[in-house]
Amino acid sequence: MKFSILTLFPEFFDSLNDYSIIGRAIKEEKIKIESVNIRDFSENKHGQVDDYSYGGGPGMVMQPGPIYRAIKSVKQENSKVIYLSPQGKVLTQEKLNELSRLEHIVLLNGHYEGIDNRIVENYVDEELSLGDFVLTGGEIASMTLIDGVTRLLPGVLSSKESYESESHYNGLLEYPQYTRPQNFNDFEVPEVLLSGNHKKIQQYRVYQSIKVTLEKRPDLINRSKLSDLELKYLKDILAEGR
Repeated sequence: MKFSILTLFPEFFDSLNDYSIIGRAIKEEKIKIESVNIRDFSENKHGQVDDYSYGGGPGMVMQPGPIYRAIKSVKQENSKVIYLSPQGKVLTQEKLNELSRLEHIVLLNGHYEGIDNRIVENYVDEELSLGDFVLTGGEIASMTLIDGVTRLLPGVLSSKESYESESHYNGLLEYPQYTRPQNFNDFEVPEVLLSGNHKKIQQYRVYQSIKVTLEKRPDLINRSKLSDLELKYLKDILAEGR
C-alpha cells in the first residue's frame, strides 16, 4: 500500500516514521508514505499557491494549477485521489475496510478557504471528512485515514493486536477491557474473566458488546446484521431495562 500526501506542510507527516504501528509498517515495507509539497508545483517565483476568490469573500483559495500538477506527478492507473474536506462523506470503519484493499491512495489536503472547485469536480475521486466540523487543513484527517487503513493491512497487526474485536469493526462497540491489578480502589474485575472458561468469557464479551453499544451508540444497532446470539442478548438487555 502506498500513500501519496499532497500538502503545503510535508514536514507535518515526518513523525509517522516513528509512530507506533505506522512506523513499524513503514520499516517492514508494508506501507510506503511520500509527502509531496504542493508549493513545489507553483509557477510563481514566490511559490504562491493561493489567490482571492472570484465573487469576493473572506480568505484565500488554493489555485488549481499547482494542485493539478501535484496530482499528475504521483497519480497512476491504480490510484484513488481523495480530498479531505468537511463537505465529504464521514469516514467510517466500513470505508476504511474498503480503502485497505487499494494499492495507491493520493490524499489531497486543502488549506485556507479550500481549493478551486474545478479540481474537486474533475480530478478528485472521492471527498471524505472526519465529521461535521471544520479543521484548519486536511493534514490531521489524512493522518487519521492513514492510521485507520494501515492497521487493517495483512501482517501489520500481530494476533495480540487484532482489530476484529475492536469497536466498529463488526458494527458494534468493543466490550470493556480490564488488566492488573484485580482489585483497584475496591473495584473488582468481573469474575467471569478470571474463570478460565473461554466459552463463558466469549459469551460475556458478546453480551457486553451489545450492552455498551445500546447504551452509548444505539444508532449503530442493525438487527439484520446481528447473529442469533447477539439478537438474543439484545432482547435480554432490552427486557432488563423495562
